[in-house]
Amino acid sequence: MQNLSRRGVLTLGAALGLTAVADPTRAWAWSSTASIAGTDAVTDPWSVWDDATDPLVASLLTNGQIPAVNTAFDSWVNNGDALPAGLPAGLTTYLQQVNTLPSWADPVKLQQGAQFNKRMSLYLFLLYGLGSGIMSTVIPREARNVYWSAGGAEMQSRAAKTFTYGYDLSAPDAFQPTGHFVVTSNKTRLTHAAVRHLLPQSPAWRSVTDDQDFRPISNGDILITFHSLGTFVYGKLNAWGIRMSATEQAAYLHMWQVALHLLGVRDDFIPASWAAAKQQSAYALTPILAPTPEGLDLAGILLGLTAQIDLGVTRGFLNEFVRYVLSDKIGDWLKLPRDLVSRGLIEVGWPAYVAFREGLSPILPTGFSMFDKFVRALAMLFLNNGTSPSYTPITIPTGNRPGA
Repeated sequence: MQNLSRRGVLTLGAALGLTAVADPTRAWAWSSTASIAGTDAVTDPWSVWDDATDPLVASLLTNGQIPAVNTAFDSWVNNGDALPAGLPAGLTTYLQQVNTLPSWADPVKLQQGAQFNKRMSLYLFLLYGLGSGIMSTVIPREARNVYWSAGGAEMQSRAAKTFTYGYDLSAPDAFQPTGHFVVTSNKTRLTHAAVRHLLPQSPAWRSVTDDQDFRPISNGDILITFHSLGTFVYGKLNAWGIRMSATEQAAYLHMWQVALHLLGVRDDFIPASWAAAKQQSAYALTPILAPTPEGLDLAGILLGLTAQIDLGVTRGFLNEFVRYVLSDKIGDWLKLPRDLVSRGLIEVGWPAYVAFREGLSPILPTGFSMFDKFVRALAMLFLNNGTSPSYTPITIPTGNRPGA
């Protein structure tokens, strides 16, 4: 694991809206008393994977059954759909056990979360795309895992599947029978298990990874992804002065708590409050951020895909907005060219744009139409799954990046 200098971590933590910074050389010490389980234990999430799923998927891969499973999954889209016929018996039994919300899920909070997502949609998709999506390229393990897996060689397709996960989570009926998110989560969890089986077979991945026991995507790694999404976005909304009621804040967190559970994260790792989430994020995410050759390549591809859409701005503006959202340090890591004219416009215009949209200022800011087109175009890119308005199926991989 690469350590940042103490000064660099403080600067980056402040830029990302994280108030506390941990020493990345320490062993895991986050107590589960702050989790939804409410137990009193300290367990390293990087030594916990998915014992309920991994052996099953390894067996399906070894027996050559995954292509048939992917074909059967084509008809399994809505949460209320029956499980597909013809699946291997072990997979059917497994899905009968996990294809449901946890007992502690609160339907009222989930519906409140859906309303919050609708109200915040433009900000959420902007931050998920230009914030969290690009931040993932400076999370070393995640960047290496993505790059050397099958999806790393087909980033437009993989980005569409990532958009599908975010879109399904943000949909008004995400957790309802007509929604997709429970099914999407189950397919994602199975995909994670396949990657855990396949990536250790890649000499190229093994030569660069620092994953314990050469097993990727631990509970700790999934928590880091959550913090680069939910916790990061929550912090940015607060930093931008966007009004959120206590009910909305709790609902947004609860939505992510259920999402983490559906992905196989143990309840004793899932933060019970935003305060606990921010503490865990500062402890687990901020200290490990660093550039990698794989991440640099992926960032270039992702920004190139985004630039293909008419955002109403220049590529220099896009680069500077990434810097504005994530910090100049990350922008430097990713070698994003500077455009100081655009940066000046963003630093003045974006806060004014947000204030006007939120009804906090009666003054229509200069450049309002440009910012509005920019945000809405990014939202449509996200809503269209990067390719088309159709549902993008998530398929379980059977191999790694060609040549890996």
